[in-house]
Amino acid sequence: MKRIFIFSVVLLFISCSQNKDLSPADTARMVLKSFYEKDNSTMKKHTTTDGYIGLLMIQDMVPENNKEVTVEILDENVDGETAWVKYNTSFDEKPGVFKLIKENAQWKVSSKGPRERGPF
Repeated sequence: MKRIFIFSVVLLFISCSQNKDLSPADTARMVLKSFYEKDNSTMKKHTTTDGYIGLLMIQDMVPENNKEVTVEILDENVDGETAWVKYNTSFDEKPGVFKLIKENAQWKVSSKGPRERGPF
């Protein structure tokens, strides 16, 4: 009985410590909030290397603002290992689009190619 209890507790800790898989929309929401709040460690965790570098360059051009970030996901399209998320934020006048790719079984925001078009 004691062994079963110990085994159950260990199993519980292991199952709770694993990262939950985020959907493309959840990942985009996290990246947008971390982008505007300038939380670069969170942003880096949810972006590819080229996506992170591109967002950092844009982030430097965004003026400081203490307004709370609100993110609205307008549309999401998943096709295998690639996803597209159309979003709107409280800071943007027009909706934006993120391209996400699956890297190490996690969705990450990536950069679009120069002539690459999404489904929207």
